[in-house]
Amino acid sequence: MAPKWRDLADRFAEQIKSGQLPPGAQLPQIRQLVEAGEGSKETVHKAYKALEAEGLVTSTRGHGTVVRPRAALKRLGSARYDKAKWRDGDEVAFIADRVASGRAYKRNEQTQTVSRVEADNLVAEGLGVPVGSEVYARARLVKEGVQPTHTLTSYYRPEHVEGTRIIDPSPGPAGRGGGYRVLYDAGYEIDHMREALFARVPTTDEVQLLQLPAGEPVVELHRTTYTADGTVVEFAVGVHAASRFAWEYDFKVPDSAQDKKGQE
Repeated sequence: MAPKWRDLADRFAEQIKSGQLPPGAQLPQIRQLVEAGEGSKETVHKAYKALEAEGLVTSTRGHGTVVRPRAALKRLGSARYDKAKWRDGDEVAFIADRVASGRAYKRNEQTQTVSRVEADNLVAEGLGVPVGSEVYARARLVKEGVQPTHTLTSYYRPEHVEGTRIIDPSPGPAGRGGGYRVLYDAGYEIDHMREALFARVPTTDEVQLLQLPAGEPVVELHRTTYTADGTVVEFAVGVHAASRFAWEYDFKVPDSAQDKKGQE
């Protein structure tokens, strides 16, 4: 016979998979199940840990145990930066991801703080400035509803953004079209960028800020944005809850041999 905690976990799993417990639904508190005769505190705790290990729920201090979203949010590749989205419209990158995922959004789901800071080694290398140089840091926390999805801090040289909406700390994107539209209007049209990704263990502060379940890693993003002449106009560091995104890239397969023939 299966242990009692397994039976309890299987019953909740069936309710989740059938839709009876939809994404975002909160499971009863452990105390409530104990009082209802579902088993001891240890039995219920083991059942909830099994559901968490199977990717069906998340448990965080202060928020209880809730059913995970069925589908991760699409995190687009180059398509999220399409100039037609932000130059000619108002679909900034995080909104482009929501639209592609068929998910609702509000502009104020992006909050931010702006400050002048001294560039550390990482930021100095990213922006191409001396260590200790004063730069602007535009730190955002992005949520989907009440659940945080990621943080993103963009760093800029003061001469590129001084006096622009980029350094306005109001919630939401920096006006119509967001930061890239601001740079475009200031004469810094973005042309190409480089993104580097790696997974790591979150810090204690990140666990709290992103409301991460125990054991969940984060994906750190480093993004460097250039104009056509190679000027770096933004260096950004993002920290993403690993389970809340599906990273998607669509690109033309290169053929360097053909490129060399064309140059001869």
